[in-house]
Amino acid sequence: MPPRPHRPDALTWQVFRGSDAVRDGLLTEHQLRNSAWVRLRHDIYADARLDRDHALACRAALLRLPPGVVVGGPSAAYLHGVLHAASFTDDVHVLVPRSLRVGPQRGLIVHVNAITPLTSRDLPESTAPAPTTRRAPDTGRLPEAGRARDAARPTGAGRPPTGGMSPRPARQLSRPAAAPVGAGGLGTARRSDGWVSASPVGASERDGPIPRSDPGRAAWETAVWLDPVRAVAIVDSLLGQGLTDRDTLAALAARNADRPGGRRARWIFDLAEGGAESPPESHLRVRLVLGGLPRPVVQHPVRLPSGIVLHPDLAWPRYRVAVEYDGKWHSDAEQLHRDRRRLNQLVGEGWLVLHVTSRRLHSEFPAVLREVRNALVSRGWRRGSPA
Repeated sequence: MPPRPHRPDALTWQVFRGSDAVRDGLLTEHQLRNSAWVRLRHDIYADARLDRDHALACRAALLRLPPGVVVGGPSAAYLHGVLHAASFTDDVHVLVPRSLRVGPQRGLIVHVNAITPLTSRDLPESTAPAPTTRRAPDTGRLPEAGRARDAARPTGAGRPPTGGMSPRPARQLSRPAAAPVGAGGLGTARRSDGWVSASPVGASERDGPIPRSDPGRAAWETAVWLDPVRAVAIVDSLLGQGLTDRDTLAALAARNADRPGGRRARWIFDLAEGGAESPPESHLRVRLVLGGLPRPVVQHPVRLPSGIVLHPDLAWPRYRVAVEYDGKWHSDAEQLHRDRRRLNQLVGEGWLVLHVTSRRLHSEFPAVLREVRNALVSRGWRRGSPA
């Protein structure tokens, strides 16, 4: 039986600088290379039992950066609970004040911190954050990635302008919840969120949270930095999980309209839909719009004579055309049976229903676009006609 790896208590479930651990006598250089630790970056190590997720990548990146740097864009969205926004191997997006100089690093994308944050005067009275509001204690549970099928959905844009996590011990890193900060500003996790700084020296460093943009600002940054298909899917999730709202996004877009990317952010926000049920559905919707089709309605309610209300993924009610995305969950035979029975009822009421699988979305999208366009044309749509 192999010997049990040596893990000092000060480094258990943490991310740390190897040079600090050696200097403080916690480990030798030889012990750093054993199976107890994983090397994340130059001189940055972590307990090998930690989940290899984007939060771990963010923590590792910040340990090599000066104070004042914060996580932004899709990386911040991940930390707020949008788990498809980034993975362990994706680059970490950080915001750097103009006064700091950060050289290029592998796996790091540096942005100058140039957005103008919101004040309470920028938001309608009903959405302005209360300065003394306290959040409920964090439960450590992740926000739901999707919503129940066939639930009522809000509905929302044209061409772009130019120019689950695995269970873990209590001491292990857990996803921070959104912090109680003003909309459009910067937030950090609370100490109760379970983040540890991972430097073996100094309690204040070990207990430090991950500083990141709040959800509204993360949405703006994501809209400006990423391609439209990915950006809309992330903003969809921020809206759908209640992490931000349309009033906040509209205020941010107005506040930063003259900054680089301002028009692009406004267009992305207009195209976003909080009712989207999965990232692939968001990707499909955006690619159809970019392909020149009219904007579909997300989760449009269709009431049948029996009183049942169905909600196809994407719909053009004027033309009675619907598109359903068949994701991995359709591999469940019982779920597939219920879904097909539901859609047959929709066809029985005169709707034309098309199905798009994951494989077709990624490998045969030109054919998908052509089929949906032909279906709309067969029902009377012409380019320039209302949706």
